Amino acid sequence: MSKRLKNNIQRVQDELQMLGFSYQVIELPKTTHTALDAAKALSCQIGQIAKSIIFKTKSTNQPILVIASGLNQIDEEKIAKHISESVEKAEANFILEKTGFTIGGVPPLGYLKKIKTFIDEDLFQYEEIWAAAGAPNAVFKFKPQDLIKMTDGQIISVK
Repeated sequence: MSKRLKNNIQRVQDELQMLGFSYQVIELPKTTHTALDAAKALSCQIGQIAKSIIFKTKSTNQPILVIASGLNQIDEEKIAKHISESVEKAEANFILEKTGFTIGGVPPLGYLKKIKTFIDEDLFQYEEIWAAAGAPNAVFKFKPQDLIKMTDGQIISVK
């Protein structure tokens, strides 16, 4: 029997299992707060890091999740075109309130409520990718095509 993970990390593991995935969350001795930190800690390419960035719509204050390759800078105008509303990066309190997770550990799933999600098409060039799992030192490895089932997200160009 594996040891029990910390609350937010366990929430991600439980969500993965509930969705039928056998992926395992791991805790690392070093932080994976940024995509570069994660790539170094995992000895993988920075593009294989699936960073979960929360935006906020400017007029309706709705959260928008963009899961982007660690190599890419997100073009907010592209996101705005898909939802017909301007967006801005969300602040830490908004992210915590809407997702239940803090910056640096935001996973692609396990949120308090469903969030409109966009998935970076560039992630699909990799066989496996890594994402945060509820804490700045927790991650899990998975196949990019599983992001669709995990998030019900739409694949787009985000850069």
